[in-house]
Amino acid sequence: MTSATITLKPGKDQSLRRRHPWVFSGAIARLQGEVVEGEAVTVLAHGGEVLGVGHYAPGSIAVRMLDFGPDAQLPEAAFWEEKLRNAYQLRQGLGLTGQGNTNVYRLAHAEGDGLPGLIIDVYGDVAVVQAHSAGMYRARPHIAAALQAVVPGLRAVYDKSAETVPAKAAPGAQNGYLFGESSGQEHIVHENGHRFVVDWETGQKTGFFIDQRDNRSLLARYAPSRRVLNTFCYTGGFSVYALEAGAELVHSVDSSKKAIELTDRNAALTDHADRHEAYAQDVFSFLKDRHNQYDLIVLDPPAFAKHLSARHNALMGYKRLNVAGIKQIAPGGLLFTFSCSQVVSMELFEGAIMAAAIEAGRPARILHRLTQPADHPVSLFHPEGEYLKGLVLAVE
Repeated sequence: MTSATITLKPGKDQSLRRRHPWVFSGAIARLQGEVVEGEAVTVLAHGGEVLGVGHYAPGSIAVRMLDFGPDAQLPEAAFWEEKLRNAYQLRQGLGLTGQGNTNVYRLAHAEGDGLPGLIIDVYGDVAVVQAHSAGMYRARPHIAAALQAVVPGLRAVYDKSAETVPAKAAPGAQNGYLFGESSGQEHIVHENGHRFVVDWETGQKTGFFIDQRDNRSLLARYAPSRRVLNTFCYTGGFSVYALEAGAELVHSVDSSKKAIELTDRNAALTDHADRHEAYAQDVFSFLKDRHNQYDLIVLDPPAFAKHLSARHNALMGYKRLNVAGIKQIAPGGLLFTFSCSQVVSMELFEGAIMAAAIEAGRPARILHRLTQPADHPVSLFHPEGEYLKGLVLAVE
């Protein structure tokens, strides 16, 4: 047991007995002992039974559980190596490690891998760590050591937590290498044989949107001879797959000039840059005068809602965006539309898209329902981890 303990109110232990990894502040009867944000605490049922160990934080989610049951162990060096070895072996079984045509994958997906608050993405011989909680931020030395023990051929571990760790828990946090150093060269990774430049030091998130890998492969099946528009393109993942698959033309749009520069760089790596144009422009403005120009459109916006309080406005945003896309797509076209807002369920998202099709006055049929790939697993006990949802529509 840890030195500090949290005792739950009567009847508030059922979610932990079902291995849900969050303890909400309203479930706590008392906190005993001294604890600072990010330290481990032992969680007890009201009668004193040990339910597990987790990282403490003031706020709505007071504890993120790391281990369950009366024999729960403190998160020391052996704990991190065991957790990351388990995560690595899963990716190994998925065929994502040790191969040349794909060397970019998610190694640790927070609650999905029993590591709430921790994201680790692997780019070739570099692992990029993002701590979303004070507990994971404090554990970075252990995590870096465990990664070196678990991932073969690892050259460096880069910490990208400054943007994600709670500011009060890590004042003055700076990104930097926990192990190794920058190669000083442009970083090119491979995904399903496609090449991409990845900038994990200054790019968004950890540098690349790995979670769309399977959906990019699906788009490649439909892209040949089509005119493709990729909106909110970031570094042009969908654009590269479409170009390589034989799209007639591909246009990429993002409001970020840096994103457009990276998209152009990635398009150039395909040898099909003559069929690609990129625009640093607001997507809504771009869509206004593009009637029937495209017969495959990708709508992959950033999260419109990160909290429940913003969910209604997010749904209105998804409806507005999809009205614009559905109105502009050519008859018989395909719409790949996505939401990465965790608080928006597939049911709610589908309802917003249906409302958009009604307003646009265009019949549409669902061909596919899409989600995140297997290296972004969802714990059966934490369904909130299923954040990415998408639809492929055939629009008449």
